[in-house]
This record gives sequence, structure tokens and C-alpha cells, in this order.
Amino acid sequence: MAKSLRSKWRRKCRAVKRIRYGQKELERLKKTLGIDEAKNEVDMQDVAEVATVVDAKKIKDEVAVAAKVKSEDAMVTDEKKRNFNPKTLKDETGTYPVWMNQRRVKAIKKAVKKTSKITHRKKRK
Repeated sequence: MAKSLRSKWRRKCRAVKRIRYGQKELERLKKTLGIDEAKNEVDMQDVAEVATVVDAKKIKDEVAVAAKVKSEDAMVTDEKKRNFNPKTLKDETGTYPVWMNQRRVKAIKKAVKKTSKITHRKKRK
């Protein structure tokens, strides 16, 4: 899919736009940070005033600590798996699964009602 001439042309145009807008965004960023084109080298002291530079190792450590705390605070639940009857598709409490739509529920109820009538007639005879 997506191999038609039109999609190829659109992809090509999007690539050109990405380049053009990327250059514009870079210029805008430099302008906001106050970086001159004449001065090729950026002083890290000036950038430190604008943004905080953090090592990747430090961030990973913080994330690991946060994950550990979160896992300890996680609520322990005794969630057991529901067992659904294959014929009626109801569980022990008599509810249908959440993924089942109402049309399907009505059809199953109708089918179960029909079979119960047939078995009821057989029992009466």
C-alpha cells in the first residue's frame, strides 16, 4: 500500500517541508536563545543560564528510584480471573463480559430462552 505516484509525491513534498521548516525552527531557536550567527561557538555558561544540563545517568537513576517507589506503593488486589460459561457467556455473578456488545447479549438471551422452552416442553411430557 501507499506506493502510488500521488503518495510518493506527497512524501517527497513533506520531506522538503521538513527540511525547510527545520531550518526556520533552528533560526527561531537561535534567535530566542540569543545566539549570533557571527559567533559560531556557543558559550556553555550562557546556555546554563537558560537551561539545566543533566547527565543521562542521573536521569536513569531518578527514574529507577521513582519506579521502585511506585511499585512499593502499588495497591495489592486479589483479582481473580473470571470464568465464563461457554454456552451463555455469563460469569459466576451473572454478568456478561465488558467487551460484548448489547446486540450480542440480546441474541444470546433469545437463544437461551428458546432452548429453555424446548427443554421445558420435553420435561412436561
